[in-house]
Parts: sequence; C-alpha cells; structure tokens
Amino acid sequence: MKPDKILKQTNKLIEITRHADQEYNNRRDSKVKGDFYTEVKPFADHAHSILSEWKEAASNYLINQPKKNIHQNQIAATAENIELIVVQCFFPETSYKRFKSYIQSSLYVLEQLSAILEDH
Repeated sequence: MKPDKILKQTNKLIEITRHADQEYNNRRDSKVKGDFYTEVKPFADHAHSILSEWKEAASNYLINQPKKNIHQNQIAATAENIELIVVQCFFPETSYKRFKSYIQSSLYVLEQLSAILEDH
C-alpha cells in the first residue's frame, strides 16, 4: 500500500480516536450507556474496517522503512487499543484512567506515524 493511503487511514484513525474520547466524556457526564445495535456496533465496525487494513500496511511500511521513534510493535498495540476504545467509549463505567491512557498512547503513535508519512 502506498504511503499516501496509509496516511489517509492514519488520519481517519486519529479522528475516530478523538471522537471516541469525546463520546466517552459525554457518556461520563450523562451516565447513559450507548445502545449496542444503533451506536456501539456501527462505530466499532467502522473503526475495525479501517484498522484491519491499516495495521498490516503500517507494519509493512515500518518493516521496509524503519524509523527511530516508532516501531512495528507499537502499530499492533495501537490497533488493539483502538479496538477497545471504540467499544468502551459508550460505557460511562469504563475506567477513566485506563481509557485515557489508551487514548493518549494511541494518539501518540498515530500522530507520530502521520508526521513521518507527511514527510515521506
């Protein structure tokens, strides 16, 4: 996959992660859980459709063009974190500290990769 397409997907994942963070903040304030079929599943499915292709493409990119500040194992961890985030954001009882940690680490990796790909 071309770096331009990986960049597009990375930027979409940044949007999804930020949206999930905002959704979580709103759910904590309102204390209302998301409906599984109308909210949780569509959002998670959308993220997953991007993630599965992105994870492989970004990993291959880093194998072929290693970088100092981002490694292949971070791609896999970020993909796992985002899979959790897009579901957990709809549940106000989700651990605040852990959720915010997933958000922060995911955004860090995504933004690092985005910057690398923009310079490419």
